[in-house]
Amino acid sequence: MAALGGAFNQEFKEAVEFFRQKEVQGTLRWDSIWQSAHNHSFVVAGAMKTDLLADLQAAVAPLQKQSLETFRKNFFALVEKHDWHGWTGEGTEKGRAWRTRVIFETNVSTAYAAGRWKQLNDPDLLKILPFWKYVHDDGVKHPRLPHKHWGDIGLTLPHDHPFWKTHFPPNGWFCHCRVTAVKQPAAGDATEPPEGWNAIDKKTGAPRGIDKGWAYAPGASVSDGIRKIMAEKAAALPEQLSKDILETGLSSKAFADWYASPSKGTAWPMARIPDEDAQAIGAKNGVRVGHFSDETAIKQRREHPDLTPEDYTRAQDVIDRHTNKAQDGPNNMIYVRETAGDNGGYVLVVKATQTGKALWVTSFRRLHRKEAAQDSEIRRLLKKERK
Repeated sequence: MAALGGAFNQEFKEAVEFFRQKEVQGTLRWDSIWQSAHNHSFVVAGAMKTDLLADLQAAVAPLQKQSLETFRKNFFALVEKHDWHGWTGEGTEKGRAWRTRVIFETNVSTAYAAGRWKQLNDPDLLKILPFWKYVHDDGVKHPRLPHKHWGDIGLTLPHDHPFWKTHFPPNGWFCHCRVTAVKQPAAGDATEPPEGWNAIDKKTGAPRGIDKGWAYAPGASVSDGIRKIMAEKAAALPEQLSKDILETGLSSKAFADWYASPSKGTAWPMARIPDEDAQAIGAKNGVRVGHFSDETAIKQRREHPDLTPEDYTRAQDVIDRHTNKAQDGPNNMIYVRETAGDNGGYVLVVKATQTGKALWVTSFRRLHRKEAAQDSEIRRLLKKERK
């Protein structure tokens, strides 16, 4: 615990935010919730009662300011309060010490790692420190040989290398390894993972050196998990419920985090368009939800830095209460919503793919006053969408 103690005596708001956004979920076994699902679920194996879990989560929550011993006292008080029996380790002093350490250190280390992941992925930091270096804690009594090897060779890879999706530490129970950001590999540093790094060990179902259930990056998929839930629900629900859940998603901190640093190859479900519009631009099989790709999010931040995540919560309103709209070619629909006030309104463009199997929001921006859509084919399709 020494390796974590110093870090958690300090305020680390990213780690605390990660921990607090989790929802409690009852489980009988530790592996009932698998890998990255732990990014948005708080579980203690064998604890099924919601009120017990909520109290346990609260006991760990001020994790940056408490010790293992303090947590143990709180844990045993809660076990007595809820009359919880039959939990693993209950029967012996050694078992009680082991179980409480597992619960505390696992939650502390994964929360710390999730906060670290968010910090390392800050776009401004990545511009100057785009490489990540694996650092092994050489002070542990029983080092895992693969972990030590990655540290010994100075393994340094680009931040978006697939290695980090499964090998961002901690990589197992009581693993104290960490990652640091660097400008470039130092002389002698390994710039490729060892051969066979992603081969799966049949005993664990994870790459060699990774404990069972630990082949994920804490924090990496918090917004992705919420994004996937939003996409599934929005596609399946009736129209109004679909719109409601899309707006809820855009209002969430998860969207703000995704927009600031979207995972490569991902997209956020943004708005639903009317049936007749979807059919007019070639959407098929009931496809109605327009998604916002990672590449478009990056382009939007570059070209429209004035827009904030809050602006995107108005996307559905632009479609539903447009003051003008026009079809631009066979696959694009432009929506214009003029509003009173300083910003003048918004412009949103949706495009259907050639196959008609997907809809993409390709542009969202403020409406310039001089563009105000007194038609003329929406000012020649808003000057061909600002070229």
